[in-house]
Amino acid sequence: MKKTTPNDNRVIDKVGIFSIRWLLLLYDFIIFAVIVGLLLVLPLALEGFNELQIVYNVLALFVPLFVLRWAFGIYSRLWRYGEVKNYIQLVLTDGLAIAVCFLLMLVLPIEKINPFIALACSFMVLTYTVSIRMIYRYVYKNSFRSTKTAVWLRKVLKVLAGYKGKTSTVNQSRKINVAIVGAGRVGTSLAEELLLSEYSTYYPVCFIDVNTDKIGRKILNIPVLKEDNLLCEKLKALAVQEIVLSTPRMQLERKKKLFDYYRNLGYEIKVYDYPTIETTENGKRHLREFSIEELLLRKSLTVMDEHTRSYYKDKVVMITGGGGSIGSELCRQIAKMQPSKLVILDVYENGAYDVQQELKMKYGNSLEIEMEILSVTNFSALERAFASHKPNVLLHAAAHKHVPMMEKNCIEAVENNVFGTLNTVVLSEKYGVERFLMVSTDKAVNPTNVMGATKRMCEMIVFAHSAKSSKTSFSATRFGNVLGSAGSVVPLFKRQIARGGPITLTDKRIIRYFMTIPEATQLVLKAGAFAKNGQLFVLDMGKPVKILDLAENMILLSGMQPYRDIEIVETGLRPGEKLYEELLIDTKTLTKTEDKQIFIEQERPLTEEQLERKLETLKKVIEGGTDDDMRNALKEVVPTFHAPSEVKENKILTEKNMGKDNLVG
Repeated sequence: MKKTTPNDNRVIDKVGIFSIRWLLLLYDFIIFAVIVGLLLVLPLALEGFNELQIVYNVLALFVPLFVLRWAFGIYSRLWRYGEVKNYIQLVLTDGLAIAVCFLLMLVLPIEKINPFIALACSFMVLTYTVSIRMIYRYVYKNSFRSTKTAVWLRKVLKVLAGYKGKTSTVNQSRKINVAIVGAGRVGTSLAEELLLSEYSTYYPVCFIDVNTDKIGRKILNIPVLKEDNLLCEKLKALAVQEIVLSTPRMQLERKKKLFDYYRNLGYEIKVYDYPTIETTENGKRHLREFSIEELLLRKSLTVMDEHTRSYYKDKVVMITGGGGSIGSELCRQIAKMQPSKLVILDVYENGAYDVQQELKMKYGNSLEIEMEILSVTNFSALERAFASHKPNVLLHAAAHKHVPMMEKNCIEAVENNVFGTLNTVVLSEKYGVERFLMVSTDKAVNPTNVMGATKRMCEMIVFAHSAKSSKTSFSATRFGNVLGSAGSVVPLFKRQIARGGPITLTDKRIIRYFMTIPEATQLVLKAGAFAKNGQLFVLDMGKPVKILDLAENMILLSGMQPYRDIEIVETGLRPGEKLYEELLIDTKTLTKTEDKQIFIEQERPLTEEQLERKLETLKKVIEGGTDDDMRNALKEVVPTFHAPSEVKENKILTEKNMGKDNLVG
């Protein structure tokens, strides 16, 4: 048996030797003939006329009507999908036919012209023509429903048009009843789609809105409820199982309150924000879970612009650490900008391979991708990569960034982060890279851990080289914790929730500034396109997030209750960890850009002699020291590096200007 699609099951386009378009034409002829017959028996139409004169009048309409309908494609339309514009076109076509009819009656040898006959005939023909198409469309869209009207009309069309539709095999009682918050354009389009989809899992039973003009009325025969104290009982009466937020332009604070309210009532929460481009990919319609990013309580930033996109076009772009969470997203973003070549450099082949295959499947041969599996600490191998590809832009994301692990592996942290960055900087100058952009971190601000101190040292290297006269423009970006990146709390919490808990927090008072991976990568790319030599780009990430709140909300998003289903326990601050993050933004020392959330800090670079002395101090420890020796050496070369115990909690060390880093250690 030939396999059919759902659409094939509903309507068969071929009925015997006639297609649907010929059937529509035949039915229009029949409608026209019936209406002419009615006109012939109406006394008003016959008054002062004989049958021949009426026939002449009718023919003067008949010929242009069907000729113009055929010429303008009325019979080539798929009326099962008929839109308003299709019906408007039908009306305009018939209107033009009436005008042509009057012109014909002026030139035809008719003894007496009566426009009434043509107008009456055309009006009735148009009315019934539109009606039959709307009925056909209604039956097609509701072919799986079991309403009395739909069933009766299906039987009629089965006889008249060979209709082969079938009722749904999905029992409506098995669908999930949902209440749609927001009875606007987005919510209404969602409800219509759910109602008309045979295969939808969800069935809308009510809207919820605050607009008094809509409350108490019905949209698509669905009641609009008021958001009040009685709402809970009304939802229970309607057997609502899930809530769908369909208000894409709603403020995040309001959305978060709604999430908390309905979650506390025990409902699952879904979000529908089609067709906003900020929250959907490739314009696809879908119901999604309430995302972790929305718990940031601030709108995600979009800092990309056309100038940024055009800058990377037709350039050779090399990304170190290209297989990591930030590096791989940089690869995806760069791939969209049509570079002449994308070079993915990473020591970890699995991550690099994954992003390479992802991009190959998406772009095929239209994007040239090269892979380099090596460590940035291997100067010879790194130089071979530079010599082979001659990059125009270097995005340096390779680094060890796990704070507790680097506390126990200080020498490795310095060798990879500091001297890996130095190698990349030196080779960028040697091979004439146009722009070098380093990915830094907020932990470089008044660092209390080895990882932060190494990243601060990396910044010093970059800006010291920016003072040299070379073709390469050096800059850096600095941002906070990235949601969903490797080593962040979100993947850890997800794994702990999946195991049934508990979620472990170092301290329930701990707060962090967060940003999303798209925000982080967009900031890097914009800095790469705009930053002048020696500039440091910083993002204002808004309010800090309490990690305890993040953990509790992630448990709620998983459909469970904190402390009842999943426990949250404290484990104590880890080595090198702060209770409160430093503020990245100090409006007194930073310069605003055109983007309100992006600031620039102009570094006062070290001299070559100052930088060399700091590097020699670190080299000596690598050659024959211990991790404790390296920690002490870092405190010597990075004066703002202090142990967490030396930093007063809940107080930003504003008196420590970053310029102190530029003193000789």
